[in-house]
Order: sequence, then structure tokens, then C-alpha cells
Amino acid sequence: MKRFDGYKRGINLGGWISQYNEASKTHFDTFITKTDIARIASWGLDHVRLPVDYEVVMDDDLTFKEDGFSYIDACLSWCREYRLNVILDLHKSKGYMFDALAVPDSDKFFTESALQDAFYHIWREFARRYGKYSSFLTFELLNEVVNPAYGEKWNEIATECIKEVRAIAPDNTIIIGGTCNNAATTVSAIRLPSYDNIVLTFHCYEPMAFTHQKAYWVMDMPMDQEVEYPLSIEELREKSKPVSKEQVGAIFDTVLDGKDECFFETLFADAISYAKSVGAPLYCGEYGVIDRAPAESALHWFQAINKTFTSNQIGRSAWNYKEKDFGIVDAHYDGVRDKLVKYL
Repeated sequence: MKRFDGYKRGINLGGWISQYNEASKTHFDTFITKTDIARIASWGLDHVRLPVDYEVVMDDDLTFKEDGFSYIDACLSWCREYRLNVILDLHKSKGYMFDALAVPDSDKFFTESALQDAFYHIWREFARRYGKYSSFLTFELLNEVVNPAYGEKWNEIATECIKEVRAIAPDNTIIIGGTCNNAATTVSAIRLPSYDNIVLTFHCYEPMAFTHQKAYWVMDMPMDQEVEYPLSIEELREKSKPVSKEQVGAIFDTVLDGKDECFFETLFADAISYAKSVGAPLYCGEYGVIDRAPAESALHWFQAINKTFTSNQIGRSAWNYKEKDFGIVDAHYDGVRDKLVKYL
């Protein structure tokens, strides 16, 4: 499969200028600093994924905020110094985010032209400001389209956005994912006129009963059930039963033993085949384990998924560097971190 050169092993900077708890100068100035970028580089990673919420750089009247762009600028400067590539990910657009609690009625994004125009507007500005950094900066159009009913409409919007970006910044690689929160099974539904300098992306938090155990935001997830990894497929299915199949369906569709890395081979097989057929690299923009899971089990999970990533030349970026319930630098991973970062 075609490789995504320079983006083999990375980590997300979620919680900084996206999904932040506090929109304050103090937070933005201190959550991620040059020291953090130096630490990431010391782990042997080659890139970071930088999620950005539109409110940081743009008001609802579509005027831009220079202060907000300064944080992107700082990140790019630090990453250039430490020879890390960067993915600029629009994590939240005006009127759209994967989190229905944060942005109710997100489906309006796919039916209201004004919201789509705002999306194109911010990407034209990103292209104008950052197109000159194509040697180490990749653009990711939008994080996690949810509703599969809008798959075709998303293809149309993405195609138009690519056209607008390329008119200003013709050389930057562009990343696009499918629906169902960037599920690997929806990569094959991505339809573009051309796949030149395009990367197809997916996210993986499977099996959900393990990676999201005790997650307060997952409906019906038991708060008192501890799940280890690896477990047999039968045991994982049993522990997945309390949660709706809409959330944990992959574990019921898989016929292989959960102790085998072939679990991930099966999960990614359709995406791998499709990426090969269109001649595009495949990239996993998010994967990780909640800090409520046993740390040693998380290490085993990272080892298993890493083997599939490596054997199929799939670039990836772990969620998350710091906090957001998945932070690799947080105290939960102190006992296994030195081993774990080798499998990112």
C-alpha cells in the first residue's frame, strides 16, 4: 500500500485549541508548550495531529481572530525546530462537531449552505496562511462525520473544499475520512474525483468495551465493569452486551479470536483494500485506551494494533498526548509509558 511519508508515528494534541475545558489565554498559553513538543520528538515520533475548533480562530460572523492563529503558528514553529510534521485538523466547524452535546442539530451542516460556506471560508484562510508549509504540514478537512445518511453529501462538500484549498495551496496533502465517526468500515464509501495527494483516514477504538470502559459519555456503558486485554472474542462480546450495538457492533461482527492481532487485520481489511484500489495512503488519525483501563492491558492493546499498522504501512496518531481521559503523559501510564511509546 502507498505510504504516507513523514506521518508514520504521531500523537494528538487534543484539549489544547480543541475540546478545551476553558477558553482562556492562560489555558491556551500553557496547555501545550515547546517543552511538550520536545518531549514528543524525544519519543521518536515523526508528527503531531493538531485539532482546532473554529471558535479559536473565527467568530460566528466569519471574521478571523489573529490571537487564535498565533497558537497554530507557535506549534508549527516548535515542530519545525524539532523536525516534526503536523496535521492541521479542523475538529469543529461552525455548526458541526461529532459531539451532539456540544453542537446539537449537527446534521444541519449538510443541509444549510451558510454553514458549508463557513467551512469553505475557514479552509481558504488556512490554505492562504499555511499552504507555504506543504513540506511538513498536511490538512485534514473535518474530524468525524457521524451520520452515514449524509455520506454522499459529505463527498460533495469534501470535493468542493478540496477544490477551494487547491486553488490557493496546490501542494498540501489533504486528509479525508468517512462517516460513523471515521469508522474503518466507511473508508470505502469515500468518493472523490481524484485521489492525487489525498490520504484516507479512519479512527479505531475497538473493542469499545475495553478502550472506553467506564466512559461516562458512552450511553449504557457500565461504570463498575473492568475489562482486560487480551480476552477471547466470546468474553469481549459478553462484556459488550450492556452497550448498544451501534456503539460496539464491530466486536459482534468479528469472527476471529480477540487475542490475535488478526482482529485488527479483519477490522481494517476493507479500508486497506479500498485504499490500495484508489492508490491512496491509509492513516489512523485517532486510536487509544481510556485511563480507566488497566495500564498493562492498554500496553498489550497498543502492541497488537501497532503490529497491524506496521505490517500494512498505516500511519497513525494516538489519542491523546495529554488529558481528555486518554493522556499518555498522565500519571495513569507512569508504570508502562517507556514501553508504551515504542508502540505508538
